[in-house]
Amino acid sequence: MVVHGGSRQSLSMESIIALCAAAACLVALGVALAGHGEAAAHGDAAALGEAALPAAWGLGVAPFAILLLCIAVLPLVPATHHWWEENRSKFMVAMVCAVATLGYLAWSAHQAHGPPLAVAGGAVKHAILDEFIPFIVLLGTLFAVTGGIVIKGDLRATPWTNTLILAAGTGMASVVGTTGASMLLIRFLLKVNSERRRLVHTVVFFIFLVSNIGGTLLPIGDPPLYLGYLKGVPFLWTTSLWVEWAFAAGVLLAVYFVWDSIEYKREARSDIRRDAALAQPLRVEGLRGLPFLAGIVLCVALLDPSRPIPGTSVHPFLYLREGLMVLLAGLAMWATPKSLREANEFSWFPIVEVAALFSGIFITMQVPLEVLHAKGASLGVDTPMKFFWVTGALSSVLDNAPTYLVFLQTAETVGPGVGADAATPMIPLTDGAVRGDLLTAISLGAVFMGANTYIGNGPNFMVKAIAERSGVRMPSFFGYMAFSMAVLIPVFVVLGWVFLRG
Repeated sequence: MVVHGGSRQSLSMESIIALCAAAACLVALGVALAGHGEAAAHGDAAALGEAALPAAWGLGVAPFAILLLCIAVLPLVPATHHWWEENRSKFMVAMVCAVATLGYLAWSAHQAHGPPLAVAGGAVKHAILDEFIPFIVLLGTLFAVTGGIVIKGDLRATPWTNTLILAAGTGMASVVGTTGASMLLIRFLLKVNSERRRLVHTVVFFIFLVSNIGGTLLPIGDPPLYLGYLKGVPFLWTTSLWVEWAFAAGVLLAVYFVWDSIEYKREARSDIRRDAALAQPLRVEGLRGLPFLAGIVLCVALLDPSRPIPGTSVHPFLYLREGLMVLLAGLAMWATPKSLREANEFSWFPIVEVAALFSGIFITMQVPLEVLHAKGASLGVDTPMKFFWVTGALSSVLDNAPTYLVFLQTAETVGPGVGADAATPMIPLTDGAVRGDLLTAISLGAVFMGANTYIGNGPNFMVKAIAERSGVRMPSFFGYMAFSMAVLIPVFVVLGWVFLRG
């Protein structure tokens, strides 16, 4: 089942160098241009002008839509299929769309008599320095550390075994994050199922549960909840979502067990016999990497430049968190034997693929997000059910963390007596308060519906890439959405009806 690609290994290293150089250029450009005006601090939508942005917002959203279409369509077209497999090709398309977005921002600022260079540079600064670098450093360091932790041995790939692995990952994700749990378990799950031929559904459910829904119970589980914590949501408030988490996870695990039981009966008897014959006791190697993994999780939880270090009045300087995370990842790679990474068939290709695509996504999504900022309060979203579906739908195609923030700000404007009982509890924030039922809806929408597409959450693409490099023919962008529409949406409909009607 394992597919080895020697040329792709060298390409990955070349791509890493190219991406680092391009990122450095983007950072330098953003910092230089941002100095041309005060508007650059946040990519400043105000500098675009309230009249200019809505007047041509379709033009500004077009590069983001084109990039999504490229991700969805180019792998399916015979003429572009092999070309798109190269990370350099993905990065080139992403940068073309990013440049188009920056051109639109500069033109819009000019139309509104604002500073074009400052607005375009500010967008680069905000997208790359403030969002993309922390995002890719988190994913990359977790990917690097977990690549040296190997679960050896082999279990019989029965429906019960696979369901228990998915359940364990779902529980683990809130503690080590969806990325950490995904990277720790996906290779083991693929190895357990290496004798089976029908395992696409297993990887898809892994993305549903471990890479998304599992990270609901703590702020370190998923980026949107972490941003909520930084905005003042109490650290343990997310544990109050355990009922909705248990409902969604329980239903999906039950559906998976039935599905896998049917698929198991369709496997060739020779494969089942070989799977049973090759079963071996489990053992975990590379445990010396666990302290480094814990250190990275603590860096995420405790070191944020916008907040003082807990117990002190000292704010960590910019990129202290990311610098320590990279240091911990480097030490982990030095401390763990190379043989363990070889046993894991470790390659940089999956994380480089994520970096290539999301560098463009983070820039091109600035315009859709600014439209939401400008128009979010006028969307008529004022009940838990509406917040759940609107936040979730946008989190499926935009990064779910900034989408969460947009609707958290919108929810702060909804009074206690609007669409709910006036006695609805309020959750204190750093600069205000938000209704508890609306915060629940926004949190569930952002975390749960990040599973609806490959781009809804960072680990989704990484799991897909690792599975494909192990020989699994994963569904296309639209093929994956067929799974999510058929499985996830009915679960979310029932969940909303049961928990969010009040």
